[in-house]
Amino acid sequence: MSQHDILVLYYSRYGATQELARLIAEGIESIPGMNARLRTVPAVSAVCEASEEAVPKEGAPYAEYADLQECVGLALGSPTRFGNMAAPMKYFWDGSSSEWLNGALIGKPACVFTSTGSLHGGQESTLLTMMIPLLHHGMMIMGLPYSEPDLMSSSTGGSPYGVTHLAHADGRAPISAEEQRLAKAQGKRLAQAALKLIKK
Repeated sequence: MSQHDILVLYYSRYGATQELARLIAEGIESIPGMNARLRTVPAVSAVCEASEEAVPKEGAPYAEYADLQECVGLALGSPTRFGNMAAPMKYFWDGSSSEWLNGALIGKPACVFTSTGSLHGGQESTLLTMMIPLLHHGMMIMGLPYSEPDLMSSSTGGSPYGVTHLAHADGRAPISAEEQRLAKAQGKRLAQAALKLIKK
């Protein structure tokens, strides 16, 4: 069976969003024929001389715009920054005009995920604002249905708009059992949708 790549694109400062990305990737790869392509984006700085290394010191490689062309679906993740995606992720999407012009993402399924330091720290507004560039790119946005029982019982993270994680102020809280199950379910659902679209 041929393998199809779903891009799991994230930015993570303290590791919580990266761990959600890994769990979503696990859910994606539970579907035969689907492969998770984990990618991150470099930090940005207001200091003109500051720059990141060409290759990250650890974790996933940096995303290239070719990854958008080659994927059959996308899971997009960022920590919450004042109820919005982090600047490095916004910077990446601001540079995707060529992919928008050639329709690289039109008709592909996508989902979003986030982590934040406080329970009411803007998780849902971050998820909603991350959807906006994806809608402009013509993607089909997927959430998490309430058939996932953890959405009703979780006291940490979880949203019908996409999986979330409550990392607490120091960013060190582990991913809860509910959050883990929701992340895997979201990845699995995305992969199943992508597979159905490929077979049409």
